[in-house]
Amino acid sequence: MKIALQRIDDGFNMEAVDENGHKVLMDSSVENGGKNNGVRPMQMIIMGLGGCSAIDIVMILKKQRQEITDFRIEVEADREKGKEPSLWENAHLVFHLSGNIDADKAARAVELSMNKYCSVAETLRKGGTRLTWEVKLNA
Repeated sequence: MKIALQRIDDGFNMEAVDENGHKVLMDSSVENGGKNNGVRPMQMIIMGLGGCSAIDIVMILKKQRQEITDFRIEVEADREKGKEPSLWENAHLVFHLSGNIDADKAARAVELSMNKYCSVAETLRKGGTRLTWEVKLNA
């Protein structure tokens, strides 16, 4: 994998581009001297957690012939206080699934993703992050 970063202003705004040309803007907060023109690098990790688990869950449920009409994830995460570097301490994910989906299959798909397949979840766990989740079906 190759990622290229380019500074695009006189502050901390960076454009990251992967080898396929996909772009993401990153920046720091105004309080830290940035212009708030992009996602914080640490937020990208949590976004990656959501994306990684979403791909796993959709893949598992499709293989089980479950009909997903809507899927979203809400993540709340907290970083360590008073430490440098400040790692992610806790992350709680709420998986909202809609469609003709068996509740046990949905719960099992999330469990498999979070505990077996999602590399981002395991990376965070190895860094000491406590991961919790819940599944809300057709709610």
